[in-house]
Amino acid sequence: MNLRLLRLVLSFLLVMLASVLVALVVFDREPVAIPVGVPVPVASMSALGKFVPATTRGEPLELRFQDAVGAARNLAAFHGRVVLINLWATWCAPCITEMPALDRLQAKLGGADFEIVAIALDRQGEPLVRPFFDKLALTRLALYLDPSNAVSRDLEARALPISVLVDRDGREIGRVVGPAEWDAPEFAQIVRAAMAR
Repeated sequence: MNLRLLRLVLSFLLVMLASVLVALVVFDREPVAIPVGVPVPVASMSALGKFVPATTRGEPLELRFQDAVGAARNLAAFHGRVVLINLWATWCAPCITEMPALDRLQAKLGGADFEIVAIALDRQGEPLVRPFFDKLALTRLALYLDPSNAVSRDLEARALPISVLVDRDGREIGRVVGPAEWDAPEFAQIVRAAMAR
């Protein structure tokens, strides 16, 4: 009898915890720490993302993040280059799936005119992210981090992965919500067109 009551109480507490987490995610625009095992919004691999051009030419983005050793970085450091900002996380399966294509695109087009800035949003930072880079053999992408999720808020990201293409002045050209085959001809053509401007 006591075991049955204990199970009932535990079940009730789990349902209440899940309800509180859902309410925080739905009603609070600030990111919340979501425990392992609780579903989070990620784009489906069944529908590859489409490039959506920006509707207006906004102000240059002011994004702040960290490099692999924790040094402060910002988007302004890439002024003069076309930049593809990619937000991802180690717990996001579609993100991990697209990372090799981003690495290949960086190998193909990266240089003085173009850079991919892939920013991991994992709160645990480099000790968690570095093994993913090593496991996926990502050798062309630099490791950038934003454990505070400030870049996600600044870009108004509602799901992962999200990629934002910016011009040489840091203004958004367009974005892709969801995974993409970044080294496919159509995406390489979009990047080349941005570089030609």
